Amino acid sequence: MALDPAVKNLIDTLNEQGLKSFEQMSIAEVREVVESFSGLQAPKADVARVVDTVYPGPGGDQAVRLYIPESETPLPIVVYIHGGGWVAGSLDVTEQPCRALAADAKVVVAALSYRLAPEHKFPAAPEDAFAGLNWVVEHAADFGGDGTRVAVMGDSAGGNLAAVTALRARDTGAPALRAQVLIYPVIDGTARFPSREENAEGYLVTTAAIDWFWEQYLATPEDAENPYASPAKAADLSGLPSTLLLLNEYEVTRDEGVDYGRRLADQGVPVQVELYEGLVHAVYWMTGAIPRSAELHGAVVEFLGKQFSG
Repeated sequence: MALDPAVKNLIDTLNEQGLKSFEQMSIAEVREVVESFSGLQAPKADVARVVDTVYPGPGGDQAVRLYIPESETPLPIVVYIHGGGWVAGSLDVTEQPCRALAADAKVVVAALSYRLAPEHKFPAAPEDAFAGLNWVVEHAADFGGDGTRVAVMGDSAGGNLAAVTALRARDTGAPALRAQVLIYPVIDGTARFPSREENAEGYLVTTAAIDWFWEQYLATPEDAENPYASPAKAADLSGLPSTLLLLNEYEVTRDEGVDYGRRLADQGVPVQVELYEGLVHAVYWMTGAIPRSAELHGAVVEFLGKQFSG
């Protein structure tokens, strides 16, 4: 399918403005560009409460922001982990999609911060994410959440961390998860699928940029074989929670997501894979600029409704 017209217009505009590819930027520039995505978002939805607090991570306290809709009964919880190539992203740039999810899915969204690379390389981020999940479940009753109905969710590098967190929860036997939502996850540090070549340039996030992000994140090249860095390396995927995988046609990581979905299904995990033609990486954060980002949001809301109603 042809590139979505709104996506094409955005890419053309960014090219006219001389935006460099991420691997050509400094860490500070990458972080500034990623934060600027908030300017591509729709107005923020209202929720009953937003609570800023901290959870104790292995390297010290980390911020967590809770988005709580109005409810007289405990609500399901979505632990959301932001993307940004493990080096960028924040609770601020993801506030709009988190508010929308809380309001439309009628869930508590617990958005986690975590230590960023390259200052804090692997395994800092997944250690923080797992600690954050456990804190949220332990304190669910404090903010009107139901600790027996919990999902993990993330986009891009956050999708990686969500998948790793689900693996760790399975491996350690707790906490129990109802679902995982992986939005164009970057999950294989050694991936060599066709989409790396087909979509290497021209679609916001290049193959060179993906490789650069991995280089910032991993402490050693050997870490790419560790399932808690590259969840695609896990030999056993059985016992993972029901999974929603949202992938886009024009992105470098498309095929590693397709392969992960196939392997999950082969090992008995209920999995739903949606491939959006004409779209590119990062559109989940572009709710104002890319109208079709609403399709991804709608799929998440519908999926979570089914998982939490059972």
